[in-house]
Amino acid sequence: MALMNMVAALNSALANEMEADPTVVILGEDVGRDGGVFRVTDGLFDRFGQRRVIDTPLAEASIAGTAIGMAMNGLRPVAEIQFMGFSYLTLNMMISHASRMRNRSRGRFTVPMVLRMPYGAGVKALEHHSESTESLFVQIPGLKVVVPSTPREAKGLLIASIRDPDPVVFLEPTRSYRLMKEEVEETPFALPIGTSRTVQNGDDITVVGWGAMMPLIQKAAEAAGKDGTSCEVIDLRTLSPMDSESVVASVRRTGRCVIVAEAPQTCGVAAELVARINEKALLSLEAPVERVTAPDITVPLPQGEKYYYVSASRIYDAVKRTAEF
Repeated sequence: MALMNMVAALNSALANEMEADPTVVILGEDVGRDGGVFRVTDGLFDRFGQRRVIDTPLAEASIAGTAIGMAMNGLRPVAEIQFMGFSYLTLNMMISHASRMRNRSRGRFTVPMVLRMPYGAGVKALEHHSESTESLFVQIPGLKVVVPSTPREAKGLLIASIRDPDPVVFLEPTRSYRLMKEEVEETPFALPIGTSRTVQNGDDITVVGWGAMMPLIQKAAEAAGKDGTSCEVIDLRTLSPMDSESVVASVRRTGRCVIVAEAPQTCGVAAELVARINEKALLSLEAPVERVTAPDITVPLPQGEKYYYVSASRIYDAVKRTAEF
C-alpha cells in the first residue's frame, strides 16, 4: 500500500497494465515527454518508450479515430483528451464508430479502448476547461461511462476499463486530482464496472452523486447527521451502465432522495435517475426527489465560478428540505 492522490493512482494503474500487457498503449497530446497536462502519464515515456507512449498532434478527432483503429487491430489504447471541452471533436468517432462497431460487425470486431479526460469545474480554469457534459456520452448505446471519486476508486476503475472489451469513456474529476490522498494498493486490482458504492449507511434519506461531488455530499451528510438526519450516501461511479437498482433499493427503504451533479440540470444524468426512481419506487417516496445541480448556463470564468459551482451548503439545504417535507 502507498499513500496516493488521484493523479498518482491513475499513473500507477497505467504502469501496472502496461507492465502486464504489451498491447496497452497510451496516446494523446503531450502525454509522452511532458507526462500529460496534469502529469497523469509522467514517467511512462521513459519507462515504456515512444512506441507505447505516443505524443499526437493537436487533433482530438484523429486521436479517437486512431485509438479505434488500434483497438480493432489487437491493441488496447488509452487515449487522453486534455479537457472534456475538447472532447466534442471526438463525438463523431465515438458515436459513429467506437460505440457501434460490435453491432455493425455482428461481434467480429470489438473496440477495447479507453478515452480518458479530466472534467468539471472547481479549479477556476479557462473556457472549455470546466465542462461537465457527461450525459452526451451516457446517451450513446455501446459506450460505458465511468467516473471515479477517490484515488483508490480511480486506480481500480481505470484498470477495469482498460481490460474491458468495449469502449469506455473515463471521466476524471479535475477538482479531485490532488484534493485528497488515501492508501492504495501498488499492485494491480480491478473494481467492477456497473456497480455503485455505498459510502455511508443511513435510514432517513438517500443522497446520490459521483466524481467531485462525493466529498461535498459527505460534508453535507455529516452536517445533516449532527442535526438528526441519517443519510445513506451512494457513489454511482458508473454512469453507463447505471446501477439504478441499488439506488432504488435504498430509496424504497429511506423514502427520500437527493441527487447531486455538477452538470447543468436539464436532460442530465440526475434527471434520468429521478425517472428510474419514479418508475420503480414511486409508492415508497415520502417526498419528491430533489436535484442539486449547476444552472443551465455556460460555465463562468473564474470570478463567477463560486456562484455556479455546487456547494456543501446547497446539498445540506436540499437534504433538510427533503427530510422535512
